[in-house]
Amino acid sequence: MKKIWIVLGVIVLFVLIAYSTVSGKYNQIVTLNESVTSSWAQVENVLQRRNDLIPNLVNTVKGYAAQERDVFIKVTEARAKVGQAQSIPQKVEANNELSGALSRLLVVAERYPDLKSNQNFLALQDELAGTENRIAVERKRYNESVQAYNTTVRRFPTNLIAGMFGYTKENKYFQAAEGAKEVPQVNFNTQP
Repeated sequence: MKKIWIVLGVIVLFVLIAYSTVSGKYNQIVTLNESVTSSWAQVENVLQRRNDLIPNLVNTVKGYAAQERDVFIKVTEARAKVGQAQSIPQKVEANNELSGALSRLLVVAERYPDLKSNQNFLALQDELAGTENRIAVERKRYNESVQAYNTTVRRFPTNLIAGMFGYTKENKYFQAAEGAKEVPQVNFNTQP
């Protein structure tokens, strides 16, 4: 009779340990998944801030540099694509395109000294630069959250628990835009 109680005790202990391990790993996965979702929401928050700021910047610059119309058109088109993007990969691609268009807009500002004397433009340019820095920070945080989540759901034995509950590696990292690795050309001549 004592052996039955010992075996029963061992089985109960094993079940409690297994339950504790599975529930702990499951809770860890859920926490990391929520961290990814929260990080993405913050990326969207600062992207929306930029999206709200761009029309003011474009309208201010338009008054001073009408000859650079195609740069403004590309910024406007890129901004529209950001608004139309539905999935995370589409949003990443659209925002990378918008970043490229904005960098070309800042080159326009460097070409025309009159723009630099305008206080509204300077204030908006500083605000845009600050917003771009915020976006870079939030993208980094998002990538860190994705890395932590993806690493956890792929590691053994957590991958077994993640698979049982339908959690898989499916989040996309932010990556540098096409051509971002090329060295930018700086030209201080006022001639285009």
